[in-house]
Amino acid sequence: MQATLAPSSTASLTPRDRQLLANPPYAKASIPQEFQRHIVDYTRREAPGTILVDTDARFLYYVLPNGKAIRYGVAVGEEAMAFSGVATIGRMSEWPDWVPTQEIQARLGPYPARVRGGPANPLGARALYLYADGKDTLYRIHGTNQPEYIGQAISSGCIRMTNEDVIDLFDRAKQGATVIVLAPSQNAWASPTVGRRG
Repeated sequence: MQATLAPSSTASLTPRDRQLLANPPYAKASIPQEFQRHIVDYTRREAPGTILVDTDARFLYYVLPNGKAIRYGVAVGEEAMAFSGVATIGRMSEWPDWVPTQEIQARLGPYPARVRGGPANPLGARALYLYADGKDTLYRIHGTNQPEYIGQAISSGCIRMTNEDVIDLFDRAKQGATVIVLAPSQNAWASPTVGRRG
């Protein structure tokens, strides 16, 4: 697979983004080059505008025309908690508030009932809410205040991106777009079929 490192741009940052990301309350992480944003060849058959997450490789692909995609490095959910299957983007939000689920409160809390949007919020700068059968799956593609975990399986099931990358994706993605999340051990290049784990 041919990969070209995509130059990082701040052109899509809003004035609010620039203000909130100027002095984030977390350490700036050095993301390994393989997990930085790349333009790559894409040989699967999904339509442009589709998002595909290769859970094992820790990559998210935004499909472009003409056999290309933008590949972003991501952190994915620990296997037992990860969503897989086909969803759509049901909602999109800038600097979203975070409402921890009861399961997250029990496992990782205590957290406040609602955490206001901002650089200290675990959802980061943007969130794409994954829906299936018209219902919120409670899984998200979102930014992070822990960029050091990009490339790992560490989250509570959601797909995390650096704030800069999730802003870039947010500006490209459309509400209603298809999102395919491959289950662990499902080779992205072997077959386009996907299943859904419980």
